[in-house]
Amino acid sequence: MEKTLLPPIPVKRYFTIGEVAELCGVKPHVLRYWEQEFTQLRPMKRRGNRRYYQHHEVLMIRRIRDLLYDQGFTISGARNKLQEMVQFERERRKAGEVPLEGMEAVEIGQEEFDAALHEDQDAHDDAVGPTLDVSQLLRLRRELYEIRELLSPNH
Repeated sequence: MEKTLLPPIPVKRYFTIGEVAELCGVKPHVLRYWEQEFTQLRPMKRRGNRRYYQHHEVLMIRRIRDLLYDQGFTISGARNKLQEMVQFERERRKAGEVPLEGMEAVEIGQEEFDAALHEDQDAHDDAVGPTLDVSQLLRLRRELYEIRELLSPNH
């Protein structure tokens, strides 16, 4: 099967359900359904039950989409495969290795969430260019780790 090319994920901390739907090539109602089926998906909810997804959740949704749409897994099979991937990443972290993007969850407090959301909105309103943030550093670290793997004598 040919994989669908998805747009790059912008550098920001929080994404609305509409933004995530566009970034992942699925409808918002599909995302809401997946939240019920995949317990790892837990977007922050604010006024009026509005959802705000973090970068790692967008990556996880893309993994779920790949498992379901591109690899042909059932919901149950994708749930099991995702759980295996999460467990594998936990073991890698315990061994001191770099986690795959989208497999690490970040717990934050409400005040930090509000401040970051406000900061994202200000950056969007001012059309300020992206700054180096945690998601970029994680992506860079992962790419460097992959390069190291490719260059290792065991590869």
